[in-house]
Amino acid sequence: MSLSAFWELVEIRTKIASLFPFIIGVLFSLSYFGQVHWGLTLIFFVGMLIFDMTTTAINNFMDYRKAKSETYRETENVIGVEKLNVRHVSWLIIGMLVIAALIGGYLSFQTGWLLLLMGLVCCFIGVFYTAGPIPLSRMPLGEIFSGFTMGLGIFAMVVYINTYDLRPFYLTLDLLGDGGFALTGNLWQLVAVFVASLPMVFTIADIMLANNLRDLETDIKNHRYTLVYYLGREQGIKLFGGLVYACYGIILLGLVVGIYQWPILITWLTLPKIRQNLANHRQELPAPHSFVYSLKNMVLFNSSYALGLLLSLLWQWFL
Repeated sequence: MSLSAFWELVEIRTKIASLFPFIIGVLFSLSYFGQVHWGLTLIFFVGMLIFDMTTTAINNFMDYRKAKSETYRETENVIGVEKLNVRHVSWLIIGMLVIAALIGGYLSFQTGWLLLLMGLVCCFIGVFYTAGPIPLSRMPLGEIFSGFTMGLGIFAMVVYINTYDLRPFYLTLDLLGDGGFALTGNLWQLVAVFVASLPMVFTIADIMLANNLRDLETDIKNHRYTLVYYLGREQGIKLFGGLVYACYGIILLGLVVGIYQWPILITWLTLPKIRQNLANHRQELPAPHSFVYSLKNMVLFNSSYALGLLLSLLWQWFL
């Protein structure tokens, strides 16, 4: 397998969707909790990237195996287009899973049981998103699982790694003793982490929603009954816009309750461009290019989100 074929198999260009929860998680750890563990954070980034590539490879592998159309296999799926050996692809997936698991095990040993638990949940969802007899991606739950797994899961794990010694949320487990366990933490800090994750949850869910809005007819032919199938394309378009608009409401809520500081309002400068993207998306559906507006909205909003947190840090330092 050539390197270019590997990059296509794992769709390296789409990894920006997991990059933003990571970056914003680091910045939020600094701005809200006031600390970061750079070594553990770097190791987590490597494991996260490998696992993200693994789930994408599983997605393409399962789509190839489950495709009802030979034309799709040979002209649209990367395995057929690049003439990849299916057995080699399966061994590659297993190898990447093992590496990601080893990294996750090391980080859990360093920081505590709760990271292992969160990682296992995200791993389960990531693998069975397209694998198994009833893949999550073929159900009307794909947007929920993809949004929360990446937007909340990655973000929460990054925050946990950087704050485990402060214990805003922490799991104690006595395996060698009586088997007792205790989940402890601070409710308001936990709420802050959840609220801060929602803009990423919504914008990442919108990527899956845009994909399903574009591919509605093709998905039905391939027996994929997604959320758009049940809502209808018009209601799906309204949900697509509603999710990204809700991000601005979350920013205001977070500012009011003290999760953010005033520089976070820079996110609101993106609103006119986001509105234009939503209008263009509606006009172009179901053309293939319509999908790109979900990526533009995700990158635009989350870039301004990260910039707002960075400016908040600078504001704190100069106070």
